[in-house]
Amino acid sequence: MQLVVARIGRAHGIKGEVTVEVRTDEPELRLGPGAVLATDPASAGPLTIETGRVHSGRLLLRFAGVHDRTGAEALRNTLLIADVDPDERPEDEDEYYDHQLIDLDVVTADGTEVGRITEISHLPTQDLFVVERPDGSEVYVPFVSEIVTDIDLDEQRAVIDPPPGLIDDRAEIASARDADAEDGAAEDAGDEA
Repeated sequence: MQLVVARIGRAHGIKGEVTVEVRTDEPELRLGPGAVLATDPASAGPLTIETGRVHSGRLLLRFAGVHDRTGAEALRNTLLIADVDPDERPEDEDEYYDHQLIDLDVVTADGTEVGRITEISHLPTQDLFVVERPDGSEVYVPFVSEIVTDIDLDEQRAVIDPPPGLIDDRAEIASARDADAEDGAAEDAGDEA
């Protein structure tokens, strides 16, 4: 199975280094010296990582055969793709690869069917499950431990404990303004008595 692990950014300096937008939780495993990566577009690769270092919080890579700014700039926006065994799991037991989560059944803690995960959306603040409901509509479920309480790959299901309004229309609306209005109505009734 192939996973996108990075996207090449702009050239850095004049010796062929490039900035890299990392798209893996395991950059030391996937983007280390000697790693051979497929590319998209395929005509740019495969690329072998010669060196890597962190500079000002960004990963910089140099590839074998690319030793000047022109060559580095030609790789801009190329996706780096690693071959991964489909049965491989991340080192941390609470982490998952996207392909492991796609097509899992989503149920609530009481067993109510919600739908099936069709996509994982990676946002800057958190990841979301895109869940297709039996009626064809979609619901977005934040992939956080407070809501996704269990992932069972053997049973092919994700158990969620959604807050009101996440998967249904029964949202509990509570605001200070509503409470103040109720208190004011109670005081008005007391003044009339």
